[in-house]
Amino acid sequence: MKIIYQSFTSVLIALAALSPIHSHPIVAQTTKPTTQSDNHTVDNLKLIDSYTLPYTSKLDDTKVGGISGISYNPTTKNWLLISDDRSEHNASRFYEAKLNYNQNHFNNIQLKSTHFLKQPNGSNYINKKHFKDNPQLEVADPESIRLDPLYNQIMYTSEGDPGIGLNPFIRIASRNGNFISEIPITSTQKMDKHFNHGFRNNLSLEGSTFSTDGKTIWTAMEAPLIQDGKAPTPLKRGFSRITQYDRQGNLLSEYAYHLDAIPKAPGKGKEAENGVSELLAINNHEFLTLERASVQSSDGSYQNDVRIYKINTEGASDIKDQDTLKHNKFRPVKKELVSNLNKEHIAHIDNLEAISFGKKLPNGHDSIVVAADNNFNKSQISQFIAFEVIPE
Repeated sequence: MKIIYQSFTSVLIALAALSPIHSHPIVAQTTKPTTQSDNHTVDNLKLIDSYTLPYTSKLDDTKVGGISGISYNPTTKNWLLISDDRSEHNASRFYEAKLNYNQNHFNNIQLKSTHFLKQPNGSNYINKKHFKDNPQLEVADPESIRLDPLYNQIMYTSEGDPGIGLNPFIRIASRNGNFISEIPITSTQKMDKHFNHGFRNNLSLEGSTFSTDGKTIWTAMEAPLIQDGKAPTPLKRGFSRITQYDRQGNLLSEYAYHLDAIPKAPGKGKEAENGVSELLAINNHEFLTLERASVQSSDGSYQNDVRIYKINTEGASDIKDQDTLKHNKFRPVKKELVSNLNKEHIAHIDNLEAISFGKKLPNGHDSIVVAADNNFNKSQISQFIAFEVIPE
């Protein structure tokens, strides 16, 4: 979601950069485990069908849109859909839904329930307008959601906002959205008071996934950190970071991910970008990345170019001790194209930001669903696309 923000005070930003907004211990889990995830193999994807939620969709008096992350629960057969609403339309939230598709068709989506995400103090997240008068509270920009494969809880990420002094965060919550604990992000990802270090605004913690055994947490930065170099252009690629934490919040490893160059130049005076919009574990060293480029034409419209890659961390350099990638030697993760969605028989590719394995199909193959964030914009769509996974 492209929004320009104004800073309030340099003092607030400096304080936020030098110390965590909240410091919470990682709470020991006492709930019973749910179904543990399995390893997968992915060679390529076969398109099944797509479905679009109407722009006017509502549930529990909330506006349904901004779907930026999805996760499938194999026990309940429900899907979790997180909205990146910064509490501007309604309080930050996620939905549970039934995605009804089979091996041939995507029939419909049934929205089932709404869950509001809670701050550590138990209240809903606030929006930027109210933050000015309540800087002790928080604004969330939810981007990714994952069902915990070991416990009856969820993980979600927020992109942060340098304009109001909020760093990105990774949080564990109950199945109804109540705060449980926080995984501290690395110091390399945090902003400093001069804005020459850490995450880029609206280009940070877009992707997350549990490892397939549920023991570790992985995240993906959408774009390069400021100190790692420039964001991709139509002429040049860039490097983002894939990061692994244990459940206690310790940094285990980190890898460089080589982003594609933007596929074409934008219109004069317009914008374009390319980055990782989601991450999904296949096994203990392979992942799928959803890489999305958005290019604005001279008339102001956007074209999205979306690719799904398989990456392999084996043989890549661990960069967790490198504050900057500039002038350093390293090997990025291996990257293999699985699907270029713009070459599929899909009439329109929108702002795809979410990916998750889904149910097993009758032939025993996995399914995958990707979903688009419509930015609460009538010119965009809440698009869901189902694929059959062709295994290796």
